[in-house]
Amino acid sequence: MSYPTKEQTCDGELMLKITEQRVVEVDSLTLVLEGRLAGPWVEELSASWHQISPEQQCGATIDLAGVTFIDVHGKALLARLWRQGAELRASGCLTRCIVEEIRRNEPGGPVRKNCDELRKE
Repeated sequence: MSYPTKEQTCDGELMLKITEQRVVEVDSLTLVLEGRLAGPWVEELSASWHQISPEQQCGATIDLAGVTFIDVHGKALLARLWRQGAELRASGCLTRCIVEEIRRNEPGGPVRKNCDELRKE
């Protein structure tokens, strides 16, 4: 099931849409992004992420298939979310390249051990 949570426009043009998809049976959460992850919309993703409980953040997926542009601040936020346990799903040259760079440059990758401990509580 899909629930639109944030949609920002500038002069009628869609800039960033964040849709939460939850599957209760398997306790999974996916944030589907569409548009540009740049400028003020980076903070929108950060705010949406902070509304999610730490248990749900661990193993949550951020689907970047619909993202058309990521600026330096968007990339930094994705790296931080990766370190906090988010899975980054990318398609297309731009997003795949950025995700691969984040995975390669972030020592230790996501905090899986801490995520596993949170889920046991």
